[in-house]
Amino acid sequence: MNLFIETVFLNWHIVLLFFFIAVLYSSVGFGGGSSYLAVLALTSLLFTQIRATALLCNIIVVTGNVFLYIRQKQYRWRKVIPLTLFSVPLAFLGGYLRISQTFFFILLGFTLLFAAITMWISNKTISSSNKTTNLSLTKNAGYGGIIGFISGMVGIGGGIFLAPLLHLTNWDTPKRIAATASFFILVNSISGLIGQYTNPKFSIDKNLTVLLLITVLIGGQIGSRMSNRFFTPIQLKKATAILIAFVSIRILIKYLF
Repeated sequence: MNLFIETVFLNWHIVLLFFFIAVLYSSVGFGGGSSYLAVLALTSLLFTQIRATALLCNIIVVTGNVFLYIRQKQYRWRKVIPLTLFSVPLAFLGGYLRISQTFFFILLGFTLLFAAITMWISNKTISSSNKTTNLSLTKNAGYGGIIGFISGMVGIGGGIFLAPLLHLTNWDTPKRIAATASFFILVNSISGLIGQYTNPKFSIDKNLTVLLLITVLIGGQIGSRMSNRFFTPIQLKKATAILIAFVSIRILIKYLF
């Protein structure tokens, strides 16, 4: 108990950031994995611990959203299943692969930078049109598989890449895209975490992880009930994009130069 209390005092700033990230992201149906990674990348945690902790937080936050969307009947499973057909096994493979710390942070840096750019311009790609496009099974499986593999290696659910792509292709209505992204994040976070767990180098800071899981659970519940009452998706993306871009540039400067 004393060690847990000490963990709280030593990491109060991380706890606070994770709480706000969970509230904001869950309010618009996402997990916040990229932001968790951005925060943890600035700590002294091992990169293997960073990946696992971010995925666990993702799972906690989006699970409630998925059940909510299921109750609202927002899933068209004949379109959702092909997206996850290859993403789940490839997320497992990405999580299982042994990669060096340098490679991880370089990949993370570019991934976060791409995510930041995508978030900043995504308001231009989000369509309010109800006209939808049916992509082929091959395209759905290909998109999902590539995103799943990268997500497993880095330690995110992949929603930050999937949602803008689906909006750009008019894959479905905005509400159903948000629902699909939540489901995609959940299953790929679980798969990537299992892949990491089976890797002999898997490790995790138990006290800090439990503390952060409790934090995002509370934040996620608050955010899901807030819905879009105080923050629009665009406001959230713009603010978060600045943070993620700053962290990604710091990481790339450190590990490339």
